[in-house]
Amino acid sequence: MQFVQGLPQGIYVGQTHIQHPQALDAKSPELSGFNLALHVNDDPARVQAHRMILLDEFSHYGVDKITWMTQTHSTICHTINDEMPFEALIGDGLVTQRKAHALMMMTADCLPIVLGNAEGTEIANLHAGWRGLAGGIVENTIQAMQSQPTWAWLGVAISQPCFEIGAEVKTAFCSKYPAVESAFKAGEIAGKYYADLYEIARYILKQHGVETVLGGDQCSYQQDQDYYSYRRDAKTGRMATFVFMQ
Repeated sequence: MQFVQGLPQGIYVGQTHIQHPQALDAKSPELSGFNLALHVNDDPARVQAHRMILLDEFSHYGVDKITWMTQTHSTICHTINDEMPFEALIGDGLVTQRKAHALMMMTADCLPIVLGNAEGTEIANLHAGWRGLAGGIVENTIQAMQSQPTWAWLGVAISQPCFEIGAEVKTAFCSKYPAVESAFKAGEIAGKYYADLYEIARYILKQHGVETVLGGDQCSYQQDQDYYSYRRDAKTGRMATFVFMQ
């Protein structure tokens, strides 16, 4: 398992690949690999087995709890420590101050963002599709944290050359953040643009005091041997971005 380098001591961040040595056989080729989502018509037993494999791998670092959620492209963020909710959490952001607690966020083109403070005592994980990013999921997650995040890591998402959007998406961002105009390139078709989620996220993070922003240099769409992509394959699995404090 590969972890992000350059983070505070005891903080572990990374993203799963579709190629995993313990991935179980899938019933359909579109879901082959290490799918971790229960909502994509995969065999639930297979998905749960994959999640247990991850928990076993994390346990070597002291992890004893994993929190998943039902993601809805919202701006809702939850803080969760020792409590164990009986119903699935609905939203797109998670914050914890509890060590040995892995926060998981699933994506297949959307942008996962991990946040943390300099002391290594608080972490957050959020799912930023364009709707959530424009709506304020970054701001809401930072507001939910008890301390100022000083670093962020941008996980694998769709890159600008592969992310064509309509004028309404550009307007949603630029009306709120005029400075991100540079994150959009005109497409070949009138009214179409190519959006750079990484650039937009970096701008928003730095506006809120997050000076160190790592990652943001890969593409889920182009790296078809490593990552799922919903835009590339409409029926597909999901990867997971994780963060925990040892």
